[in-house]
Amino acid sequence: MKLDSLPPLRDGLAAHGLAAKRALGQHFLLDLNLTAKIARLAGPLENTFVIEVGPGPGGLTRALLAAGARVIAIERDRRFLPLLAELADAAEGRLQIVAADALAVDERALLPAGAPASVVANLPYNISAPLLAKWLTAAFRPASMTLMFQKEVAERIVAPAGAPAYGRISVLAQALASPEIAMTLPARAFTPPPKVDSAVVRFAPKGERLSDRVVARLEDVTRAAFGQRRKMLRSSLRRLGGEALSTRAGIDSKLRAEDVPVDGFLALARALVSDQPRADGP
Repeated sequence: MKLDSLPPLRDGLAAHGLAAKRALGQHFLLDLNLTAKIARLAGPLENTFVIEVGPGPGGLTRALLAAGARVIAIERDRRFLPLLAELADAAEGRLQIVAADALAVDERALLPAGAPASVVANLPYNISAPLLAKWLTAAFRPASMTLMFQKEVAERIVAPAGAPAYGRISVLAQALASPEIAMTLPARAFTPPPKVDSAVVRFAPKGERLSDRVVARLEDVTRAAFGQRRKMLRSSLRRLGGEALSTRAGIDSKLRAEDVPVDGFLALARALVSDQPRADGP
């Protein structure tokens, strides 16, 4: 069977007796016109590796394959493996199914050595933020990311300093990539409909990747600052140096986390790095 002769997604779900589990944050996008649009937002995919998390019945997977991608689909819910296996049979070797928890997977081990890969996914809502943080800060560095979130999470990701939605994920996302909301979808587009609308965020890579040491300190600084976001930096960052650290970074220690721009957090992270020489030398 070829991709274009596969039965409709709803028929596949019915044939296998499958339904979404809200406990796993599952909401299926079964409209193939919408999944094709998301695949187009991801850019040219012909002969490129794409990692997809939570494929479920495979609607987005079909669109990625139709665009010519070589897809590595990571699915935790083993109920969907037989249905995805049927899709793999029609994909002529371009679909690999990995039964695993995406939070625990080392994506580099799934790829040929040195091969770049993009991430394109309708993320399970309950693990979307941890997955994004992982892809932004871990050793695996996606060539690009095109990800579906709850709309309010997407708005947090792109929020500027001073906005009510601005938070730790805003800083990490904007320091390590260039995110923009590329598409919004109403709840009725999904099966079952969630209680909120959704949005697709496209993350373009920054021209120059931050060093691992700066990324690690950026995680420390944002965790401390936004963990006590109503306090001034001199208090929320006391464990990391407080007022002295803020002074070295050129940041007003009376500011609260929500008012510090991304560049300010980077300055704090770099100041921390300069305080902590490498164990093997400067």
